[in-house]
Amino acid sequence: MQKLVLASNNAGKVREFRALLAPLNFEVIPQGELGIPAAEEPHHTFVENALAKARHASASSGMPALADDSGICAHALNGAPGVYSARYAGLNGDDAANNHKLIAALKDQSNRGAHYVCALVMVQSEYDPEPLIVQTRWYGEFIDTPKGAHGFGYDPYFYLPALGKTAAELEPEEKNRISHRGQALRELIAQLQKRA
Repeated sequence: MQKLVLASNNAGKVREFRALLAPLNFEVIPQGELGIPAAEEPHHTFVENALAKARHASASSGMPALADDSGICAHALNGAPGVYSARYAGLNGDDAANNHKLIAALKDQSNRGAHYVCALVMVQSEYDPEPLIVQTRWYGEFIDTPKGAHGFGYDPYFYLPALGKTAAELEPEEKNRISHRGQALRELIAQLQKRA
């Protein structure tokens, strides 16, 4: 089993990546278990932040690393909160505060379209000159009333019209198949297989 440092300590992401990578014989180790602090995320794009996190985790561990930068982009808000999704309500904000702020920002908007973005980057080492990079989107609508007990972040408010459910109403296995992160990981796996 190959060890892979995940440049995240987000429990929801750790669960998803472990489930998605287990069949490929990857042992996903959250960076916190190795005493690696979170990397700075100063960039304005998901890809740049993910690359910075992956290089930081690999440099600190001496192991291959996987990082994602993901968030939700509201169409009526020119893509906000975007890369600031996790800290939309401030550095001390939590999921509830972030969702409350986004609901307030969309209050008078007729366009409730939104999409999740996932930029996924894998490096073999800190200075890997050919990082694997994938970016995907998952489209839906933002609603005012949360539904569902699964998922995390904005999932209870992210409605999927084709399914008639929010992301938080999906069983974890179904979400992993169709989510932005699931899509990105499948694309990353396809790239890994081409390199093998």
